[in-house]
Amino acid sequence: MSGILDLLSGPMGKMLISGASKQLGQGEKQTSSALSAALPLILGAMKNNASTPDGAAGLLSALGNNKHSGGIMDNLGSILGGGGIDKDVLDDGAGILGHVFGGKEQNVANAVSKSSGIDMGGAMNILKVAAPLVMGFLGKQTRQQNISNQSGIGNLLGGMLGGDSQNSQSLVTKLLDADGDGSVIDDIAGMLMGGKKGGIGGLLGGLFGK
Repeated sequence: MSGILDLLSGPMGKMLISGASKQLGQGEKQTSSALSAALPLILGAMKNNASTPDGAAGLLSALGNNKHSGGIMDNLGSILGGGGIDKDVLDDGAGILGHVFGGKEQNVANAVSKSSGIDMGGAMNILKVAAPLVMGFLGKQTRQQNISNQSGIGNLLGGMLGGDSQNSQSLVTKLLDADGDGSVIDDIAGMLMGGKKGGIGGLLGGLFGK
């Protein structure tokens, strides 16, 4: 399946890019690039976590929360169309990022920043907005498909990542192992832009009107 890709290729994807760019004060092209990098990394980290029984159980428990039932997608217009992004959404996003990236979300934001040209603060905010959206979409899918075990959630995440599942997980592992010297981050930023073989930059490419 390519559910989240189908979602982002339609009107909701355009609304997400337009709304996020305005709310965060970034250009639409940069916002598009940042989302193209952020979404696969978040999904890849979730798939990494779900590869263990405890990790899968924790993710399924979080997805069972009413906060992640999918309502955020129905309310995207109000969340991104008002005077400011809902603080609860950003706080939820920060919590999700801290959990899935194990406290290394600064490394991830750095890679998203370098690959998109958005500053670190903007990249982190893109991640904070993207994470609850991913959780909402996953929560909706797990309910619709009655997914309740490690195999089911692993297959769902793998299907959403498509053929780049292994690449995205590899990039996530490198980011979490990075020591902050910048060299690994630069390499990963290049991969995210699709400049190197095996990159995941094309995963969402074309879906944002590039």
